[in-house]
Amino acid sequence: MTELLLKYFRTKQQEVQSEKVHDTQCPYCSMQCKMQLIEQSIVSRKKYMTIGKDNPTSEGRLCIKGMNAHQHALHSDRIKYPLLKVNGEFVRISWEQALNHIKENFTKIQMEDGLNALAVYGSASITNEEAYLLGKFARVALKTKYIDYNGRLCMSAAASAASQTFGMDRGFTNSLSEIPSTRCIILAGTNIAECQPTIMPYFEKAKENGAYIIAIDPRETATTKMADLHLKVKPGTDAALANGLLKVIVEENYIDEAFIQERANGFEEVKEHVSSLNLEEIAQMTGVPVEQIRKAAVMFGREETGMIFTARGVEQQTDGSIAVRNFLNILIATGKIGKPYSGYGAITGQGNGQGAREHGQKADQLPGYRVIENEEHRAYIASVWGISKDALPRKGVSAYEMIEKIHDGDITGMLLMCSNPVVSNPNANFVKEALKKLKFLVAVDMFVSETARLADLILPTSSYLEDEGTMTNLEGRVTLREASYPCPGEAKHDWQIICDIARVLGKGEYFSFSSAEEIFNELRVASRGGIADYYGITYDRLRKEGGILWPCPDLAHKGTKRLFETSFAHPDGKASMVVVSNNPTVPKEQPSEEFPLYLTTGRVMSHYLTGVQTRKSPSLAARNFESFMEIHPTTALKYHIPDHSLVKIESRRGSIVVRSKWSEAIRHDTVFVPFHWDGSQNVNRLVSKELDPTCRMPGFKVSAVKVSPVVEF
Repeated sequence: MTELLLKYFRTKQQEVQSEKVHDTQCPYCSMQCKMQLIEQSIVSRKKYMTIGKDNPTSEGRLCIKGMNAHQHALHSDRIKYPLLKVNGEFVRISWEQALNHIKENFTKIQMEDGLNALAVYGSASITNEEAYLLGKFARVALKTKYIDYNGRLCMSAAASAASQTFGMDRGFTNSLSEIPSTRCIILAGTNIAECQPTIMPYFEKAKENGAYIIAIDPRETATTKMADLHLKVKPGTDAALANGLLKVIVEENYIDEAFIQERANGFEEVKEHVSSLNLEEIAQMTGVPVEQIRKAAVMFGREETGMIFTARGVEQQTDGSIAVRNFLNILIATGKIGKPYSGYGAITGQGNGQGAREHGQKADQLPGYRVIENEEHRAYIASVWGISKDALPRKGVSAYEMIEKIHDGDITGMLLMCSNPVVSNPNANFVKEALKKLKFLVAVDMFVSETARLADLILPTSSYLEDEGTMTNLEGRVTLREASYPCPGEAKHDWQIICDIARVLGKGEYFSFSSAEEIFNELRVASRGGIADYYGITYDRLRKEGGILWPCPDLAHKGTKRLFETSFAHPDGKASMVVVSNNPTVPKEQPSEEFPLYLTTGRVMSHYLTGVQTRKSPSLAARNFESFMEIHPTTALKYHIPDHSLVKIESRRGSIVVRSKWSEAIRHDTVFVPFHWDGSQNVNRLVSKELDPTCRMPGFKVSAVKVSPVVEF
């Protein structure tokens, strides 16, 4: 028997001719889980397996997306060569031809229409090095003021709220390691169980340790099931709900007077405002009973420590920025910030949502979170880049507003990098119509996405397995993504593509980089002395330490685990509280006789963003192969919609057809549709173009719609 077993294992050993291990990070959510792809060559085929790797953030955990990420990176549909549209069809051309085509068209557009006729649309999924380089490319190589990125649709409300309140924005004011020891947690508009599954054990451990968890969401989700109290808020009323909580906290005297006196401005105005509000009216407005508002406020107020986390449910609204500020008012009023086990966390969506907004992709921003209209900031970055301060363009406009300028004819050419605005933007039909008006559109992507189909030229880029660089996770922890897998065909890294285009445009001297690390070293200098200071971070340190929390101003600095321990980042060292109205400046759509239901949107666990990558993964696509509408059974019966049937959803802007899904977990007045699909299932066709006046965030989470069966029963 032993001899037979030995023979069997020897045979199996011979079958596995070779094994390679590729260190990498998950390309999806902001947890940025470390992992390894194990590639085995077995006779004439290859076998792949992904395993988690220990790290300070996810501690070796992976979710279903991470375990199957390699399936899209290795998919046969990957673009491997530059593709030029000829007579409506894409044909393969050489890189030399592609670059000359860009040179010819970009030069012609700027000669005919001006420097600002070219725009750059970036991404929060690219590395820090590439985000930094893209901002430099727009301002130095193209000399255009028009650059923004898809993170505008994701994190801008939380970023602006934190900047205005604290003086700076880093995703978490504390590290993840503090969550298990806090006493009370508010999860406002976040479904972490599906969106960031590997963060869940931190909250589960907190619950085991006795923490009281409050979840705010119009739907019951896997996250709200963990909570001790679920506030089933009416879509769009989060700012008012925060006022209700704050009113109780102030009136029941759960405030920290010493902290407020020493470290905050604006409290008296906020106190006067919330005292004038009627709690019954807030309950009626939000759909949350007075007793629940009181209970949540008392539970959070009376505990010594507490944390508040916000995500897209609160932020993707036309008052998202001010709504987040109101939750931050609660933290400041109770003194639960800048000390152990107390603080704020913005649950970043995209993989590099934090880092990609720190170093120059935003319309009003320069590296290190510097402000493009600040003369001192402009002078410093100009000196790093070797140009004159006056040569730097001024601020442009937000991502959706760039689309409007395309539609108006002000922008006639665009470089689009790793984004899919046809699916991700609000008023999606308008976006598609606008992009078709461009004289020349270049898309950099791994696949022919819905937006790339509209391009005149597609350039093949590398995947997470192939592209080395740093990413900054939801904590503000800078990590190094190793990458050793070979690029397929003639695909190049984003940074190489940027440098190549700059070279043919005659700006090669500013983009003569030969590695991602070389770019990072320039980024370090560019960020030095800024709010997001990376100067003390190096590739060697990241390899040894597994990640460093910024700010890290010098090589001896260990990184900053907790912000605001002694002061905030405003010049006077104090946090800024603000009065928040129950009625937003930009009115939100309300249900009417014609459109009687609220529509809200979000994610499902098996897909990511517009689904360009996850729908190329058979294991993920099989879990959710089509979109759906979650609707309460009582509401469904009222509108004659059977379970699992096709249903038409209409707003003032368009219509889609998806499959119904009865669920008692959602409010009677609300329907939910995920946003990972295009075509007749693209829910963003229904969303208004109205934007948050502060951060220019679209109001994805609140639309008025009507529903009807596709086939009458």
